Amino acid sequence: MAGEEDRKTHYSEGSLTLAGTVMLGTGVMIGAGIFALTGQMAQMTGVLFPLAFLAAAVIVSFSAYSYIKISNAFPSAGGIGMYLHKAYGDHLPTAFNALLMYFSMVIAQSFLARTFGSYTMQLFGGDESGRMVPILGVSLILAAFLINLSSNRWIQGVASFIGILKIGGILIFGLVGVWIADNIAMDFSSPGEAGTVGNFLGATALGILAFKGFTTITNSGSEVQDPHRNVGRAIVISIAACVVIYTLVGFAVASNLSLAEIIETRDYSLAAAARPALGEYAVWFTVVIAMMATAGGILASIFAVSRMLAMLTEMKLVPHRHFGMPGSIQKHTLVYTVVLGLVLTAFFDLSRIAALGIVFYLIMDVAIHWGVLRYLREDVKASAWVPATAILLDLAVLGGFVWVKLNTDPFVIGVAVAAMIVIAITVQIFLKRSAAERHVGHDESESHDH
Repeated sequence: MAGEEDRKTHYSEGSLTLAGTVMLGTGVMIGAGIFALTGQMAQMTGVLFPLAFLAAAVIVSFSAYSYIKISNAFPSAGGIGMYLHKAYGDHLPTAFNALLMYFSMVIAQSFLARTFGSYTMQLFGGDESGRMVPILGVSLILAAFLINLSSNRWIQGVASFIGILKIGGILIFGLVGVWIADNIAMDFSSPGEAGTVGNFLGATALGILAFKGFTTITNSGSEVQDPHRNVGRAIVISIAACVVIYTLVGFAVASNLSLAEIIETRDYSLAAAARPALGEYAVWFTVVIAMMATAGGILASIFAVSRMLAMLTEMKLVPHRHFGMPGSIQKHTLVYTVVLGLVLTAFFDLSRIAALGIVFYLIMDVAIHWGVLRYLREDVKASAWVPATAILLDLAVLGGFVWVKLNTDPFVIGVAVAAMIVIAITVQIFLKRSAAERHVGHDESESHDH
């Protein structure tokens, strides 16, 4: 009995303050977004990329409504997994979409890890061999794993310390970059070859990847103090803070580098923008901030996503094997999360990691809004037009993004589709077997009663 109890998840209710929760959310958002997506978005939509960040913020604001409404009604450490279960029950849509969210968050960790490697190597003149970036990324994930084995208070303390330093540093970068820029009045009338509507929608989809870290907050629901109020507050504060920071930094980069330079240095565009403006010392400053931001983001993401997978496991929606490991399910899911992140970091480049993440996330996001609109609207006291608008906006940017990738990198869309088919088939087989086992157990119980 004691051994069985040890297998269960253990959450510390009220162990996360409002400020600590905001730091966990912004830790993922700022780390994943501004440092590596700027160049990729510029490559898609030209000099309009700062506006693509703003468009992404508008879409995320509509999306956040559903998450806030559900989290206020049903705060849970399972976060999105629990929200999907409330809407769809013990069925395929719940497990499938929850796993899409899980994989998109693991992908975000790999994205952060490779961004960490790309920026760090700028201190040594770049990574011509292409080997050091994944090695550094793998090392960072392992370090974050060790910290996540400790207590919530320690995790919160480390994330908050890193969060304060990086937000302050990024604000300094943005303000100084705009102040000394040669030409802050950018020419929005000539977006370049990539300036079509489809490309702008695709860049906006990438921008959403920079904001989606707010969902990390929902996965910490039952561990937040006064969760019925503070989970929603933390989401709003995190998104608002990132809107200000992303806009400022986007204009700073665009006013200090040409479009061609932004695209050429897309994996480390902030460091590149600092060099002409402030010299090598600014590059060091920017790289250190990037290293802290990505490290804090990985720490917060691993913390949240392992809890969501543990909740899905306890709900018997996904298969789970102990593989001889001691400890709770929560510790096991932490190991699975880290191992998968290590594989992606070692073998996928930044643009493909980002593409997989946004496709998975947007499909899951549509499922959340449809669940609110179709099944939970009265329970969570939500207006119908907001989630309906969120669905339309998600589908628009997903369509634009897929169109761009089909024309530039169809392989990654093929990988995304194949992965979703495998997830759906695996989960459906598991759910059918689980239902059959429960039915057999029920029949045996009735025969014993007679």
